Amino acid sequence: MAKKLEIIQLGNPILRETAAPVAVVEDKSLQNLIKALIQITVQHQGVGIAAPQVSQSLRLMVIASHPTPRYPQAPLLEPTAMINPRLTAQGEAKEKSWEGCLSIPGIRGLVPRYTEIFIEYTNVNNQICHQKLTGFIARIFQHEYDHLNGIVFLDRVENTKEMITELEYRKLFS
Repeated sequence: MAKKLEIIQLGNPILRETAAPVAVVEDKSLQNLIKALIQITVQHQGVGIAAPQVSQSLRLMVIASHPTPRYPQAPLLEPTAMINPRLTAQGEAKEKSWEGCLSIPGIRGLVPRYTEIFIEYTNVNNQICHQKLTGFIARIFQHEYDHLNGIVFLDRVENTKEMITELEYRKLFS
């Protein structure tokens, strides 16, 4: 039986590595990893997760936007696996908004992100997909894409005064 995947936390060196490209999309272990990532995201009320967050240094992420206690205004998007994703272009506008991370529990930060991006990725059926993402979905993509490049959201916070605990965040924004 396969070992159950666990979310690693800040300090684990895998979170600071550049993830390796996925070579074979049809590989059964990759397909099982995708299913596990979707399950973990749902179980932890996340809106996305990248493979490095479960100690798998691969260029794979899942976006699964839906309203949660942490993101009550999140739009609904069926879980989407993105294999070897690339950010191909972005608009000029950026917006700061609060982010948290399953690998950095208990802390949030104001992070500037592009509000409009253009991406390319391979889907689970080995098809190349091109999309324009905006707003919160674009933010999720950029957050998870950073994980594939060894970057965490705290690296993007411009001022430590723009960090807050989850408890204080909930008091302010619930």
